[in-house]
Amino acid sequence: MRHIFYIFIYLNIYTLLIATAEAQDLYLEINTSTPLSESLKDSLEIGVTFRDYTSLQQEADSLQYRFHYMGFIEATLESLQKKNDSTYTAQYILGEKFRHLKIYYRPGQFSKKELLQITNEVEDEHIILPFAAVEPSLVKLNSLKTTKGNAFARISLSEFRKEGPDVIAVNLLLEEGAVRQIDSIAVKGYEKFPKSFLKHYAGIKKGKPFNRNKLNKQNDILNSLGFVNTLKAPEVLFGKEKTTVYFYLEKRNHNLFDGILGFATNEETNRLQFNGYLNLELNNNLNFGEQLLVNYKADGNEQQNFRARTKLPYLFGSPMGVELELKIFKRDSTFVTTDQIARVTYQITPPSSAYVGYKASESSNLLDEALAGNAVEDYAAKFFVSGLQFVKTQNDPLFPSKTNVALDAEFGTREFSSNKEDQTRLSLWAATIFELNYNNSVFIQNNTSVILSDTFLTNELYRFGGINSIRGFNENSIDATLYAVINTEYRYRFSQGFYLHSIIDVGYFENEINQLEQQLYSFGIGLGLLTKTGLLKFSFANGIFENQNFNLSNTKIHLSLTSRF
Repeated sequence: MRHIFYIFIYLNIYTLLIATAEAQDLYLEINTSTPLSESLKDSLEIGVTFRDYTSLQQEADSLQYRFHYMGFIEATLESLQKKNDSTYTAQYILGEKFRHLKIYYRPGQFSKKELLQITNEVEDEHIILPFAAVEPSLVKLNSLKTTKGNAFARISLSEFRKEGPDVIAVNLLLEEGAVRQIDSIAVKGYEKFPKSFLKHYAGIKKGKPFNRNKLNKQNDILNSLGFVNTLKAPEVLFGKEKTTVYFYLEKRNHNLFDGILGFATNEETNRLQFNGYLNLELNNNLNFGEQLLVNYKADGNEQQNFRARTKLPYLFGSPMGVELELKIFKRDSTFVTTDQIARVTYQITPPSSAYVGYKASESSNLLDEALAGNAVEDYAAKFFVSGLQFVKTQNDPLFPSKTNVALDAEFGTREFSSNKEDQTRLSLWAATIFELNYNNSVFIQNNTSVILSDTFLTNELYRFGGINSIRGFNENSIDATLYAVINTEYRYRFSQGFYLHSIIDVGYFENEINQLEQQLYSFGIGLGLLTKTGLLKFSFANGIFENQNFNLSNTKIHLSLTSRF
């Protein structure tokens, strides 16, 4: 029994020693027939520590091919010898170093325009590349073929030969394969997905050349719709004469509820003043891609703003859609203005669209008697409206919109007190995000609008100010015949769902009625937090007019919660 116990102990000790020996790190030393500079060694990215001999040997073999890509095309691994228990030495014979590769190609394989994308040294029968650029250049050329539908295109080099000092000549071989185009498109997972969005929103069309990289980008565009999730990258079935692309989607609830609570000190009463904001957005509940939006704003000064809009995209599978909109604005007991708008939209390209339509406006003076300096009158206006929009989205829950540009124009007439005159209204809205890296980005937005008219009424002017225009001011508290606002934010992302940002806004406006020209400034900070309920935003901003001293009581604090359901 005692002997069995000792044998058991010895076996355990032996096993422990073997496991320790196997777990010991191995080291690789490199010797070359030609000394290497430090920069060259760094570019090789040589691994020196390995867990086992197999991985060490694989590194030694791969170094030989890395020498080839650097111009040592005759490099060979002469030997791999054990120096001691933990160190191995690899000996390489490098041979002559060549700096350029002269690649001969046949006419028709590539156009000169395509070849100029990889090198400036392009001749009728050959191109010249530095050795370091050979591999990415060949990948680029192969990609140019696959984007044209040559899904199975293959590029290789053959007949290596020396041609002049530092130059190796080779022949370019190109196997183009059959040109493939998209013959059929199938959606899996969300069978009722509105197919028009494939064609008009994402640009996925039958008959187009097959391009896998482009399909992946279009798949991301579908994911940015909001009411659908892409489950994985699209898959392709290559038949003998047919190419079918499969998209894997699932429906996602994308209705929106957005509420804002703001509070500040009233300058006249020195009391706490509240304002509110409600935004309800219903999307794709009928599997048509339709949208219904209801928006309501009210502040402590009895100012109310109501907006309702319905959007029906891609009618009968065409790139055309319809939008109907109603706006009502009421300022205490002064006036109420109603706008009715009908638009026909057209998708020009996946990111850009245009519209034309008609707008009818009516405004009523609610004052019993006229007030000095307050040009409020009953009026009616009719406008022909048109516009262009460019939208570039990105797959980011915090910042889903990368770039957004909208240009709107209204041409028509406005009539009051039997006076009828022509009027033009122009608006530009542009916003983009400059990404410095994953954590740091800069957001810039510009909003500019102008009314071109001989006379002006207070109740027809633009109204701006507040969290959605220039922050640090009350909502729609500034009337203008012309205004321009630039919003800037430096954003720092701490995680995928949390960021802080600065607030620096600059504005300028004119009011022809009061002969007023003013500059505006706003400074503050804010944050965004992605919660289970939705996106919570908090902003703290102080707005001042030109030549006005800073006053802490002008500070506005806003909270908003955008919740999807």
